[in-house]
Amino acid sequence: MAIEAQGLLLELGTGTGGAKTITGITQAAICQVTSVAHGLSPGDVGTFAAIVGMTELNGQTEMIIAKEDDELFFDLDSSGYTAYTSGGTFTPVSWTAIGEVHDTDGPGGSASVIDVTHLQSTAKEKMIGLMDEGQLSLSVNWVPGNAGQAALQTARSSRALKNIRLTYSDGTIQTFSAYVLNFSVAGAVDDKVSGSITLEISGVVTTT
Repeated sequence: MAIEAQGLLLELGTGTGGAKTITGITQAAICQVTSVAHGLSPGDVGTFAAIVGMTELNGQTEMIIAKEDDELFFDLDSSGYTAYTSGGTFTPVSWTAIGEVHDTDGPGGSASVIDVTHLQSTAKEKMIGLMDEGQLSLSVNWVPGNAGQAALQTARSSRALKNIRLTYSDGTIQTFSAYVLNFSVAGAVDDKVSGSITLEISGVVTTT
């Protein structure tokens, strides 16, 4: 069934919430983290720190794909990581909505094609390179006082890598990291002033 575009919410990570204390982590294809009364939800994004034992998680930023009262689940294969010993925190991103978005295009991209043809080949042989998730382009009614639009302009000036979250009308959520490549404004006679924004995606797009 088609997803209605109306109601799409675009948010920019602009800070952090309170750190959640971790008391357990599983070694599993779907990593399960125990954090008593965490109060978080699927689609929330955060960063791990100060974990003893499973130190591979420290510094990683991941999206929650499911939750229970005291458990968080991540689409992260921790089965090969060092066993969890103690401690650690998960600090969630705080989000600011981008105001008055009226159209989006993306995420979308493609992988490079690597030519592996050799002298014994009877036809071109190829392999696929790393996936490039491309860009997200959006247009807005320019509102200088909107906190989300202002934060995008600040991120462009500082060249900062930011967390982005798209929430669709059916509840589907996509998160990724991106740079603000451009933010331009334009207007015309008997028309509104619009903003045109391009986000350059870095890394993977996670959907839940």
